Amino acid sequence: MNTALWIVTGILAAAFAFAGSTKLFIPREKLMKAPGAGWVEDFSAGFIKLLAVVEILGALGLILPAVTGIAPILVPLAAVGLGLIMVGAAVVETRRQEVKHALVNLVYLALLAFVAWGRFGPESFTG
Repeated sequence: MNTALWIVTGILAAAFAFAGSTKLFIPREKLMKAPGAGWVEDFSAGFIKLLAVVEILGALGLILPAVTGIAPILVPLAAVGLGLIMVGAAVVETRRQEVKHALVNLVYLALLAFVAWGRFGPESFTG
């Protein structure tokens, strides 16, 4: 179980670090032209940059506390926080009639829920 949690956590951390970096370093106008990024039209450039920073911090929060042993309770909390972002993303994309993208976000949500459950429960770093 611990190995599965580490694998899923690593994949999620990489995905959120990549997504956050993309949002942070690519201008809003260019992001709007990317496939599946129609949601960008609904938000300001400032919000997109804030979302990027939160995603990058969440990715770091999935890995660093466990690796360093400093405040490992932050791992499941980061998973919960990123899960809330995925709920919001799924809602936005459902409203925009982008059901396929919303389903992808729900898959991320399920994986984040698995990490949160595993690290709060049976494979907790603090227990």
